[in-house]
Amino acid sequence: MRIKNLFIFIFISIFSVLCAQDAQAMKIGLVDGQNEAIIGASKDSQLISPLHNKSFYTLKSMKPYHFKDMGGTLGIEIGDQWFNLNISRVVIKPPEKGFVSVKRKWYRGSFIVECRNGGIVVVNDVPLEEYMLGVVPAEMPSKWNYEALKAQAIAARSYAIANRGKRASRGYDLKDTPEDQAYGGASAETAATNNAVMETKGIVITYNRKVIPAYYSSSAGGHTVNAGAVWNKDLPYLKSVPSFDDGIKKNGHGLGMSQHGANNLAQQGYNAYQILTYYYNNVKFGRLDPSWVL
Repeated sequence: MRIKNLFIFIFISIFSVLCAQDAQAMKIGLVDGQNEAIIGASKDSQLISPLHNKSFYTLKSMKPYHFKDMGGTLGIEIGDQWFNLNISRVVIKPPEKGFVSVKRKWYRGSFIVECRNGGIVVVNDVPLEEYMLGVVPAEMPSKWNYEALKAQAIAARSYAIANRGKRASRGYDLKDTPEDQAYGGASAETAATNNAVMETKGIVITYNRKVIPAYYSSSAGGHTVNAGAVWNKDLPYLKSVPSFDDGIKKNGHGLGMSQHGANNLAQQGYNAYQILTYYYNNVKFGRLDPSWVL
């Protein structure tokens, strides 16, 4: 397949705006199965009982709070003393422009802390686009070519939407690790990657009017692979093509977009949509919210 032959197709398909699924918040698992979690907030934040949807305590700004499972109900350490909250689930809601700290990183959005199977689960409940702000720089170096960053944003957004609910049995959609997608929260954000996310806001990759799980890996070692080579089942939008990352050792499953290859193509002058249409076969682009104009 010659990349130059894709130009006309790309410019046609990008204006074929599809009414994909509505944009929604994502629930990202940050802590799962640990004995204890340490959580703080940049501003005074409310601890809310989901049973009554009312605040019952204020977490003071820039102060760490320890949470643990106390036999099926949550406990919180305040002033060197543990208190049993007598509920298994709480919500932490920061004020506008406030952030929550977990695992020594700052995150946007609100948080759910709950007891599950004798351990603590901490979930970041965050709007999709704010989630993307923390994914792109965690998945791709922010100093790479801007068009590659945009391609990464679109691929990652598509993957997130197509896999929403993947880990519902654990109380969230996706993990914050490369097992799903690396997610560094607000601490990972950079100006370049934020701009790439905002410029591609809501744009996803579709096949037959459905958002695809746009698989990608660091490098494919010179050639991507068909889905059947990994799962014994082919997918029509994942075809084996030269990956444009020659000389770089294969790192990952080799499906879909090679991140190193995307950067190399961007350095040669190809834009994000040309890069994506090269790696994903016969796809189109749509926006999650039909009120947004492409």
